Amino acid sequence: MTREPTPWGTGLTLTAFVAVVTAIAVVVLSTGLVRVHPILAVGLNLVAAGGLAPTVWSWRHTPVLRWVAPGLAVGTGGAWVALLALGATGSL
Repeated sequence: MTREPTPWGTGLTLTAFVAVVTAIAVVVLSTGLVRVHPILAVGLNLVAAGGLAPTVWSWRHTPVLRWVAPGLAVGTGGAWVALLALGATGSL
């Protein structure tokens, strides 16, 4: 059985795309939730991340989804950092 080469260019492009889309979605949704109540925004972010983590972790060995998993992780982490920065400046 021959192994195909790893598609690094396509995979990393997919990872970057997923990271950007995820970050935008988390920031927009969290900003809306902060206007309702800040604790609600934090709680729902933690519940969503904790609930999706086992599923995303299992994607590590699936050919296409192995590129989506790090994009989701980086996008979520980047969004949380952006939200903390926005909160610290009082822009929320």
